Amino acid sequence: MNQVWLKATIGPNGNGVMSGERLLPRSLFQLPEFRRLVLSYSLPESVLENCQSQSKKRNIAFMQELQYLFALMLGTPCKFVDPSAALDRLRCAFSSPEEQQQDVSEFTHKLLDWLEDAFQLAVNVNGNSQDKSENPMVQLFYGTFLTEGIHEGKTFSKIETFGQYPLQVNGYKNLHGCLEGAMVEGETEPSSSNQSVKYGQERWFTKLPPVLTFELSRFEFNQSLGQPEKIHNKLEFPQIIYMDRFLYGNKKLVQAKREKIKKLKDQITVLQQKLERYTRYGSGASRFPLPDMLQYVLEFAGTRLPRAAPCTQDLTPVAECQTSETPPTQSRVTVTQAESAKDVASALATSHQEPNNKPLQFPRLPVKVPEGHVPREITKDEISLVVACLQRWREEVEQDIKDLNASIALLSQSIDQMYSDPLLHQVPYHLHAVLVHEGQANAGHYWAYIYNQPRKSWLKYNDISVTESSWEELERDSFGGLRNASAYCLMYINKKLPHFAAADYVNGQTQREVESLPLELQHYIQEDNWRLEQEVAEWEEQSSKMAQMDQSSPAESQDLSSDLGQERSCSSSSERMAHSLSSEHAMIAKEQTAQAIAKTADAYEKAGGLAALDKAFHEEYSRLYSLSTETPTPQNDPRLQHVLVYFLQNNAPKQVVERTLLEQFADKNLSYDERSISIMKVARAKLKEIGPDEVDMEEYKKWHEDYSLFRKVSIYLLTGLELYQNKQYYEALTYLVYAYQSNLTLRRKGANRGANASLIALYRRKCLLKLNDAAAALFESSNELSVDEGVNILNELIIPCMHLLISSDTSKDDLDAVEVMRNRWCAYLGKDMNEDLQLKLSEFLPRLLDCSSEGIVLKEPPKIRPNSPYDLCSRFAAVMESIHGASTVTVK
Repeated sequence: MNQVWLKATIGPNGNGVMSGERLLPRSLFQLPEFRRLVLSYSLPESVLENCQSQSKKRNIAFMQELQYLFALMLGTPCKFVDPSAALDRLRCAFSSPEEQQQDVSEFTHKLLDWLEDAFQLAVNVNGNSQDKSENPMVQLFYGTFLTEGIHEGKTFSKIETFGQYPLQVNGYKNLHGCLEGAMVEGETEPSSSNQSVKYGQERWFTKLPPVLTFELSRFEFNQSLGQPEKIHNKLEFPQIIYMDRFLYGNKKLVQAKREKIKKLKDQITVLQQKLERYTRYGSGASRFPLPDMLQYVLEFAGTRLPRAAPCTQDLTPVAECQTSETPPTQSRVTVTQAESAKDVASALATSHQEPNNKPLQFPRLPVKVPEGHVPREITKDEISLVVACLQRWREEVEQDIKDLNASIALLSQSIDQMYSDPLLHQVPYHLHAVLVHEGQANAGHYWAYIYNQPRKSWLKYNDISVTESSWEELERDSFGGLRNASAYCLMYINKKLPHFAAADYVNGQTQREVESLPLELQHYIQEDNWRLEQEVAEWEEQSSKMAQMDQSSPAESQDLSSDLGQERSCSSSSERMAHSLSSEHAMIAKEQTAQAIAKTADAYEKAGGLAALDKAFHEEYSRLYSLSTETPTPQNDPRLQHVLVYFLQNNAPKQVVERTLLEQFADKNLSYDERSISIMKVARAKLKEIGPDEVDMEEYKKWHEDYSLFRKVSIYLLTGLELYQNKQYYEALTYLVYAYQSNLTLRRKGANRGANASLIALYRRKCLLKLNDAAAALFESSNELSVDEGVNILNELIIPCMHLLISSDTSKDDLDAVEVMRNRWCAYLGKDMNEDLQLKLSEFLPRLLDCSSEGIVLKEPPKIRPNSPYDLCSRFAAVMESIHGASTVTVK
């Protein structure tokens, strides 16, 4: 990692699942002006000594910790910096752990309040003024807006200050709509058409801050459920937003445009009402598109009866004797196939020859209504006239609809372009940071996208990793609507202002920033870097000694890496496999392990690494044990959260559980600071003390293999369900079949070892039936390519899957489904079809009916990228909610 990349991406370590509170320092640190203000903050010693207010002392201490944090983020060679010292002070503002987990916006408000108060002390000392307008934090983050309105017939106006500007998401499609809704409230209709449009209340920004932060409200309280819910609606926002249309200086121009928009919207409403009369035509409860109705009548008018049989004339006397009026040239009934036309004619002719004074006698023949509906009493001229009228009317209606849609589109375009006026493009704000929340209202995962000016690209800050990203990925993660991830905070900056005018970074700028720091902070960086060098030197020395010891003991040879060392090489393939899987599971759970390590600060400071490991080990074990005893719900499977939850629920041996948890803390990927490295060393030492007689490595390996297979089954199941929801039945079926087959292996060892077998079987069956219908539809088409595609689906997927269904412990539902599919294809035997189709049918039908005729060959589904426990649980919840709510869900 080169220096430019390092300095661009350095950030506070997440210490576990990224909490929203850790995103803010990262976002603010990337603002040069904010960074400069924090790092240059100072107060005279006399102020510090004479300060009596506890809140002021707290704010000063917080500023010092924030300075240390920012200084290390500038000057450390480490990839991570622990922000706990600064954030722990801020958390003290919340009296209980529950309050600490409240909405992230509360935390942000508190942070800005403390910063404002801390800088106000400096303003009061230096300028001897209580005016907050001189406060640098107020100047950077706070603006003002004017509220004007009419209340109970009286006009009013007032100026208010704002920091984070709150916006409602529900009911809006984009950020401009949210802002418009927030700035204009309580619209009232004018008393006459000549009057201007009046509003109950309008807000106008009178001063915009250099850093403009929008707080997107995505949570609302569900009264029926008695709990908060997250709004997952899609909300688009631009990379550049022009704020001119919301400024008080443009009030008259914008009001005039709003009046025009109001009139245009009224016109659109009228046109849409006219359009609806065409698209929902009729006077009853059921209404249909008028063009379709005219087309149906046109099709009816053009329908003709088949050519009449020779015996039609013999039917005339019968028709004349019926009470209903039927034209002599046509009969309202036809005989069934059981009676021939000759027999019917003979019977009717005999009846016709009897004397006139006797009632006509004719056999009561089974009859049926003719297939299809046809017009009867109509001449060719009449039918030509009707068809001509219907065609003309349909063309007229279609043209009217086309004209209405064109007019609506034109008016909508006028509305969209209303604010494209160059006069309203003078105050651009550029998107700087997007804070994202994934999950539901009561829990979730946080990450951030921050624009990196030197690299001219977006960086994604997620947990303890930073990766280069793109605007397209930011859109997918932040707009919402596709899955349960969406932006909750947007930070824009005005690059025209002096704070951000020095746009481009140059080589060496970071070093110059470090050199310009106060001497106290420079010494702090040097001391921290020296401690790191000492730690690395000690580690390398210890690693070297361990390597020498292992060379003298072949049975326990080790292969140490150049950095912090690697795990002990196992003497048997079984141990190597067990170690590989347990390391993989440790990596998967590293966020949770890091969270446990983060809580050991006091124990480590007081008693060192052994005490810290003991505390972390027991607290993490208690947490996981409690998690394993929770009652599972359709939307939550605790086993997906951690390997030890799976072990505990399935009564794994105590030695297996303890060794697995110990390996979590010995994972080298958690060596990001002095405390974690010390805990890792102690954990590794304890692992070496465990003899071969204490843990059966073969059994240990099997437990980890089972959990690895369980995760694979779960991922296959979730992927299959997601694809099924999106009607991608071909891709879904392969995943579901493999999930079911792999799950059988697990469930033979115990019902709780595997996933929900009935759920997999249900959707495997549904998917197979859907795919069979699709293949049959392709087979019935006249297109040669479509027919070949349908046959390929049968040969490659449907027939192998049917064989698997029958070869395993088949349920009655599965057998019924197999019979339905077989009957569908057997029905073609009685139908007329060309020779090519008959040949294809004769080739695959025997394989469809005889499941013992061939081996089962089914392509394995594509490999899927590893998922973190949170990602897996989040997908599981989303899919289960979708299944129970019968709505489509998309997960990236």
